[in-house]
Amino acid sequence: MTARKTTAPTPPAAAVAADAHWAATRERLMARARPVLKLTICDDNEAKQALNNARYLEQQAKSEAERNPDDEAAQAAHRAAVTAQNDAQAALDAVSIPLRFQALDRKTYKELLAAHRPTEEQAEDGYDFNLDTLGPVLIAASSLDGITEEDAATFLDTWANAEAEALLNTAFGVQREDRMDLGKG
Repeated sequence: MTARKTTAPTPPAAAVAADAHWAATRERLMARARPVLKLTICDDNEAKQALNNARYLEQQAKSEAERNPDDEAAQAAHRAAVTAQNDAQAALDAVSIPLRFQALDRKTYKELLAAHRPTEEQAEDGYDFNLDTLGPVLIAASSLDGITEEDAATFLDTWANAEAEALLNTAFGVQREDRMDLGKG
């Protein structure tokens, strides 16, 4: 009995290079930007509530307009609600602080993790890195808005716990952002 070959043969490099489909696909793969996540901070509860109300009213007006497509008053009310929602969103955007974070390349991220080994206690708790030292460095390294390590450390030390965790989670989350679908072809 002969052994079966279980690996697929590798096509010759010349054939791959000559394949226009692969060349175009490869070009698109090489041009991909790393993932970006945004954390939006807003201390204006009135602006947030105004947007929530405007969204609710827009949904109500939309439902009414869909139930009565020939009713011009319902259609006009929906258009007005959409405008009010857009205005509320613009008002919220004006008082908000968006922070953007981009995933680091894999090598840089691994080097950061390796440079911030866990303390003995953290290792016993299952950590692979020292969150206290890595957090500000990772926030600064992945920030697209110029957050420095010093700023990040200050934010982490002085913000409310939930807000500091949201900042950390965004910087870590973008490193794990998955934009792929492993579905069947």
